[in-house]
Amino acid sequence: MSNNFLKIAAVAVISSAATLGGYKMLGFDEKAVILNEANGNATGVNRLVEFNGSPDAPGSFTYAAEISTPSVVHIKASATRQVRQQRLPSVFEEFFGGEDFFGQGSPRNQQQESSGSGVIISSDGYIATNNHVVEGADELEVITSDNKSYTAKVIGTDPSTDIAVIKVEMSGLSAMTFGNSDNVRVGEWVLAVGNPFSLESTVTAGIISAIGRDISILKNKMNQQYQRTGKIGESPIESFIQTDAAVNPGNSGGALVNLRGELIGINTAIASPNGAYAGYAFAVPSSIVKKVTTDIIKFGNVQRGYLGITPVELNSKNAKELDLKISDGIYADEVPEKGGAYAAGIRKGDVILEVDGLAVTSEPKFRELIGRKRPGEKVKIVVDRNGSKKTFEATLRNLEGGEGIVKKTPATTAFSKMGVELEDLSSKDKEKIGVRNGVRVKKLYGEGDVARSTDIKEGFIVTRVGDVRVNSAADFKKAVADAKEQKEDGILICGIYEGYSRNYCFGVALN
Repeated sequence: MSNNFLKIAAVAVISSAATLGGYKMLGFDEKAVILNEANGNATGVNRLVEFNGSPDAPGSFTYAAEISTPSVVHIKASATRQVRQQRLPSVFEEFFGGEDFFGQGSPRNQQQESSGSGVIISSDGYIATNNHVVEGADELEVITSDNKSYTAKVIGTDPSTDIAVIKVEMSGLSAMTFGNSDNVRVGEWVLAVGNPFSLESTVTAGIISAIGRDISILKNKMNQQYQRTGKIGESPIESFIQTDAAVNPGNSGGALVNLRGELIGINTAIASPNGAYAGYAFAVPSSIVKKVTTDIIKFGNVQRGYLGITPVELNSKNAKELDLKISDGIYADEVPEKGGAYAAGIRKGDVILEVDGLAVTSEPKFRELIGRKRPGEKVKIVVDRNGSKKTFEATLRNLEGGEGIVKKTPATTAFSKMGVELEDLSSKDKEKIGVRNGVRVKKLYGEGDVARSTDIKEGFIVTRVGDVRVNSAADFKKAVADAKEQKEDGILICGIYEGYSRNYCFGVALN
């Protein structure tokens, strides 16, 4: 695909248009992970199915479809959000001083639903899907290929790869076998298995169009998140498998399989001018899926190893500018002294040619190969230094500079999920505004519950939360925590805007 086409096309995540926010993880206890792998070293139960056809023969479509379809599920995600009905102001409310806030009615619950796909990766109920399929869902329903329905819970997510793990409490499920995405070839036949437009158990065929494709969809999403929240997440890994198998909304989280019926990718995005299939689709390679899902199940979060360089993909133009004799590879633009690369002997100006025996000529592939490993693991790096090849063994490190496993961050509190920053009011402020108590909304974060489900704006003066009068940010947080502890479904935030005498009340769900 040309760069010009990508600039024109809208790159769409292939699930519902509804984006739902938030997730839940396991505790930090190492769990046994049982996955089927195509190399015969699986620790789970392997399928005893005889394969008689050539993996490259179109006649094997039937085999691949029959063996993979039972392992692909339909996921229905739903979330309840509070909205307000517009209505005319009531003269009775005006007369009695009711809180009708410019004719807005009382809050009501509205159900938001989205649909996607998932892949069963273990017989005891673990399912891989996309982060954007389950993001923010209050309830998840999983429907298997035999039309049995189960309630699922989110085990963990990784926005940097758009992969998530959910689980149903069921055993004896048909788990898909992981193939080796390093072995896929451009032109190879593949099948996309999923539930486009909520059409369950749909199979489409195509070929691998390209590998190691970077479409910047995750990078753009994280940049938007940073602009809204000021929070920097893990650097994204985009090294997609590109296919022309028909993929549409609802295929997100579904399987891309080879003609052996082995998982080689999780379908994630499409490049399209209209949001539907237009000839190009992109899947996260199974090598990344296996690493991320294993980490989530075993540790509760993803363990990313970092080499410690700033990589630059070489081409004929920048190689000439850098006065290099070669134009293929990854140029080490910066090598911090505290990183694993520097400790191993790699220096600024080296050109990385191989990672663990695999040639690297693109930055996405380089990031993928490093991203498969955890802190403390070693990686063999072959570099070109002034025309001579040198081999180094580097130990990867975590973001903190150590070599150990990083524990997941503490669970998100009810207050932090609201995405609101508060500031206390001075006595002079209260006198000027005309309130006896209150706390000002200083900033709102776009992904927080308050910004998404209410009309509260920055500058709003909160005077009470539920039936509790608040006079400080601490009062607000305590009121929210108490409501959550009492298992309240939601809270009412009431207050005024400076310069207006009317009271406003907004309902916020406590998920």
